[in-house]
Amino acid sequence: MNHPREKPRVIKCVVWDLDNTVWDGILLEDEHVYLRSAIPHIVRTLDSRGILQSVASKNNPAEAIARLQEFGLAEYFLYPQISWNSKVASIQNIASSINIGTDAVAFIDDQPFEIEEVRFSLPEVLCINAADLDHLLDMPEMKPRFVTDDSSQRRLMYISDRQRKEAEQEFVGPEEQFLATLDMEFTIQPAREEDLKRAEELTVRTNQLNTTGYTYSYEDLTQLLQSEHHLLLIASLSDRFGAYGKIGLALVECQEEKWIVRVLLMSCRVMSRGVGTIMMNYIMRLAKEKNVRLQAEFVPNGRNRMMYVTYKFANFREVERDGEKEVLENDLTRLQEFPDYLRVNIMQ
Repeated sequence: MNHPREKPRVIKCVVWDLDNTVWDGILLEDEHVYLRSAIPHIVRTLDSRGILQSVASKNNPAEAIARLQEFGLAEYFLYPQISWNSKVASIQNIASSINIGTDAVAFIDDQPFEIEEVRFSLPEVLCINAADLDHLLDMPEMKPRFVTDDSSQRRLMYISDRQRKEAEQEFVGPEEQFLATLDMEFTIQPAREEDLKRAEELTVRTNQLNTTGYTYSYEDLTQLLQSEHHLLLIASLSDRFGAYGKIGLALVECQEEKWIVRVLLMSCRVMSRGVGTIMMNYIMRLAKEKNVRLQAEFVPNGRNRMMYVTYKFANFREVERDGEKEVLENDLTRLQEFPDYLRVNIMQ
């Protein structure tokens, strides 16, 4: 079973220019601008595939948003950046707001100068000329292998998340008190056949909160699900604003005398919810019940340092190193309690 270190490129957000890109004409100069005929289909198709979208446009914000609303497209663009800032700054703001890396962003513009400026400052961004939109939906980066329930609802989940952020900004008091107001419910269960497409998607899309960066295909996961020597767990989260969907995955190799966590990951959307350690704590409890040693692999990918720190705080210690890969072990003498600001459901 292969675990390639180089993941296929995944575009998580397409950032659109407006003038002479989404519409023909320049909003501040022309009496009328006209929506390009192909745009509604492209925007809605990307949305249905779980690819988020936003806007980076040098324009009058109120006028541009009004025009997008008139065209029936405003709801599809998250955190639109409509100002006189550089497109580079706008793309960085969008990526930060969505909590993704700029290497997961595609940028569409009609102006060679704007494209070159972004390419120079953010070479990891996929830049596309607006003249090439005919082939956009056929690009491999724009065609996820599976469209799951979670991915088709992704934009709505991010809209809920924006409401959470607004509520958090308005809240006065310690963070744990705010988290308690969310009425969160965290569910852990063995993965089922219907979870495997989402499980593959999680291994491909998740970089920051991923302990090894290993990717597993649907076919790999099907084999692992049927294996007596592996435990495949999936986690979901909901709160009073709605469902986050399936946001966590763990693969444990179960040997006779020890268990090895091959991958443990959480979606970056739940980074600020304090739930990153719940799955790990559950695995630690299970291992103690089974009276087996518990080890975990860690492979740095440049962005997952937080997961290494999480292991260390949970009392994992290095016992072996093979190149970049570290094998950590927990003596299971200090099991942590689940946070008291949420409910944890364990499904068998």
